[in-house]
Amino acid sequence: MAVHRSLVIFAIVAFMAPTISLAMDYVVGDDNGWKLEVNYTDWAKEKQFYVGDTLLFKYNNASHNVYKVTGDDFNSCNVPSNNSLGLFTGNDKINLAAAGKKWYICGVTGHCNQGMKLKITVLDSTAPAPPPNAASTLLAKATNFQIVLGMTLSIAAALIMV
Repeated sequence: MAVHRSLVIFAIVAFMAPTISLAMDYVVGDDNGWKLEVNYTDWAKEKQFYVGDTLLFKYNNASHNVYKVTGDDFNSCNVPSNNSLGLFTGNDKINLAAAGKKWYICGVTGHCNQGMKLKITVLDSTAPAPPPNAASTLLAKATNFQIVLGMTLSIAAALIMV
C-alpha cells in the first residue's frame, strides 16, 4: 500500500512542481514588440515579474535600441553616453537576475519622450505562495505536455491502487 501512495504523491509532484517553479519569458509589447505607439505601462500593468524571468526586446535594429537606465534617467529620458550600456541586436534578451525596479528606454532621439520606455518591478522568486484562489493561475502557466503528463500519472496511480 505504501508503494501506491508513493505513486500518487509522485504524480501530484510531477504535475505541480514544473508549474510552480517555471520561469517566464516575456516578449516586451507582445506581438507589437519594442516600437513607437505602444503603451508599455499598460503592457506591464497586469504582469508580475520574478527573479529568473526573461525579457525579450524584439525590434527593428535600424530604428530602435534598448538601454537599461536608472530611475532618474528613465524619468528624464536621459540616454547614457556609454554605448556599452545599450543593446542593439533587435532580439535582445535580458535575464531578470535581481529583485527591484528596472527601467528600460529606447535611446533613439525622441523615442523615450514619445513613450518608448518600460518600467517594471521584479519580485524575489521566493515570494510567498499565492492565495488558494490563484491555483488556476498556476495551472494556466502549465504547458499542455505538463498537464497531460500529470493527468496520465494520476490516472495510472489511481488504476494501480484499485
